[in-house]
Amino acid sequence: MKRMMGVINLVNERDDLEELTYSRCVASVPFGARYRLIDFALSNMVNSGIENVAVFTQHKYRSLMDHLGSGKEWDLDRKRGGLFILPSVLHGDTGLARGDLFQFYSHRDYFYRGRQDYVIISRSHIVCNIDYNAVLDYHLEKGADITVVYKKSDNDECASFRRMAIKEDGRVTVIEDHSGRLRTDNVSMEMYVMSKELLLDMVESCLAQGYDHLVRDGIMKNVDKLGVYGYLHEGHTGIVNTIQSYYKHSMQLLNPKLWRELFFQKNLIYTKVKDEPPARYAENAHARNALIANGCIIEGKVENSILFRGVKIRKGAYVKNSIILQNCEIEENVIIENAILDKDVFISRGRVLTGDKQAPFIASKTKVI
Repeated sequence: MKRMMGVINLVNERDDLEELTYSRCVASVPFGARYRLIDFALSNMVNSGIENVAVFTQHKYRSLMDHLGSGKEWDLDRKRGGLFILPSVLHGDTGLARGDLFQFYSHRDYFYRGRQDYVIISRSHIVCNIDYNAVLDYHLEKGADITVVYKKSDNDECASFRRMAIKEDGRVTVIEDHSGRLRTDNVSMEMYVMSKELLLDMVESCLAQGYDHLVRDGIMKNVDKLGVYGYLHEGHTGIVNTIQSYYKHSMQLLNPKLWRELFFQKNLIYTKVKDEPPARYAENAHARNALIANGCIIEGKVENSILFRGVKIRKGAYVKNSIILQNCEIEENVIIENAILDKDVFISRGRVLTGDKQAPFIASKTKVI
């Protein structure tokens, strides 16, 4: 039974990943050697049987469109439903983009044409493997108006997030914005289930009052009037919206237990397929505790690092505790530690680049050092 339609909401999603978001939105930031952040949100929806998914874009989405294409890799290239990439509608007078409720209203035909009764709205920067059918079952069991998926936070969480106060019966009594001071370990995963009817009513009523922000104006201001419940997700979750959280949750993938939980124990995470040869290791190459994608050429030493497709590590080079994105080239006798290199970076012979785990060295796309 097709019960839900999906919305991946990129409107108002802040580009706080420094050099990694200079030329792309957060949703298309590469992650985990061969994926992009949006792959997790999209795969979770497809694995939950959702065949009707809209991506509400905001800006810098050229690479995102190239990655998503027709949605074939996620089995969303369909005659009915499928994948919809909906561009931001600008304000008629100012020419500026407005909030997500205005974008939902501008593309309301997407909701009207869907036959599903419920909507799951998700952000793109949450790394997890979750079954939304379990969330909807909980939503119906509680008789909730809105269900918010949340997790218990780590003490060393490096990301920006909303905290929530939740009663023993699961009812949410307070949702604080990112700058709030609520003392609780309940952290919103920015995933919301509600009926399509309630969403459309919220869109129109908020816009009529001059408000256009879904969470701040539609949910937070009405948390005492609506039945808002929290669904606890106990699996691994990474909130990736700062450079520190990106580095932290990327490096956690080097833990085999976590890698299996995220990618293999429940459902698979899908991505755009690229045909490249296997990684090639020279006779004196050394690789330990590393994720190395297809097309890489390893002649030097790689330790505790993540290498995306097509990376070249030349003889005598040493890469440690670093994330090297697609098609970077590390010349001979280079030392790189605690660094993030964006795509197509070239490091010339003999250079030494070191950062700190709390503040890694970052090189922007196509940079030559």
